[in-house]
Amino acid sequence: MSELFVTNFNRNFTGVSATAANVIRQQIKTHDLALVGHPLPGCPDPIPLSQARALSRQPPPGRPFSIWHVRRNTEMRAAIWARDVLRLPIRIVFTSSAQRRHSALPRWLISRMDAIVATTERAAQFVPHVRAVVPHGVDCDLFTPAPDRAAAWARLGYGGTMGIATVGRIRPEKGTDLFVESMLRLLPDLPGATALVLGRAAREHQGFLDGLKRRVSAAGLGARILFPGEVPAADLPALMRALSLVMQLPRYEGYGMVPLEGMASGAPFVASEAGYYRAFSAQGRSGIVVAQKAASEAAEAARALLGDPARHVAMCRAAREIAEGRFSARAEAEGIEAVYQALWSDG
Repeated sequence: MSELFVTNFNRNFTGVSATAANVIRQQIKTHDLALVGHPLPGCPDPIPLSQARALSRQPPPGRPFSIWHVRRNTEMRAAIWARDVLRLPIRIVFTSSAQRRHSALPRWLISRMDAIVATTERAAQFVPHVRAVVPHGVDCDLFTPAPDRAAAWARLGYGGTMGIATVGRIRPEKGTDLFVESMLRLLPDLPGATALVLGRAAREHQGFLDGLKRRVSAAGLGARILFPGEVPAADLPALMRALSLVMQLPRYEGYGMVPLEGMASGAPFVASEAGYYRAFSAQGRSGIVVAQKAASEAAEAARALLGDPARHVAMCRAAREIAEGRFSARAEAEGIEAVYQALWSDG
């Protein structure tokens, strides 16, 4: 009988999905865990919500209750129903990363949680019942540096001698337009570099994407600024370890895993002042943080870094060391485990 149920109700693989999967791959080493909802890479096959409810009718052996760990509004609602309406012996843990005030419904749902794990000190300011601040971690066994970065990039077939990428949904909030503007400034001065816009545009943002492609074409850089679409989760580690630089310029970001995935892969980053990027940068050792909406500043930071091979090598090495030492999925799982154990001890 499972003692830990982790929900994933979004069929799309999002940033929330990635962080959940990272932790689950660690937790299955020590817990009888059930994934509820949709599949996640490297995780146990999921079970439906109805089965999770059935398995939660009795406490697991040696525990006063099961724990349901949720990360989305729909998942909070399902867990609250299971605990308060069906009266199942469960407690609910919620991971909160938003660094702004939640709207009315999420605030009410969050108020009903038994414990909250905030991913940053700032995120903790916007939610009650915080038991711990535990930064998201990257799977350092999955994301690893390439023995030969140039060869890894060549195998991808995008052309050029080095890769720069932004990863995420294509929309204004994610700053996709700022990345394109930065690349339009940078690439003419950086022969051999190819830029990738990795992600998909929802229907309402298709016009935004089309406009970006027109800008690239008008600049004559259609062969060097590419839009390959969304990368399957299973293919992302091979891509990240081939990159020379990750660039994320969102206008808002709750946390932001992409720079961490790059760091674990031995690639430094340039990013806007958002998410937890400044903490990742370790005072500039593994990444460079620029002002919001500063595409030209981002281009200049990338130009300076990629134009200095010795500095780039040092930052690549530091990026991996910092990811392993401070922001690993193993460390995140250990921090969450302390919250679980405290709940079980409280009874």
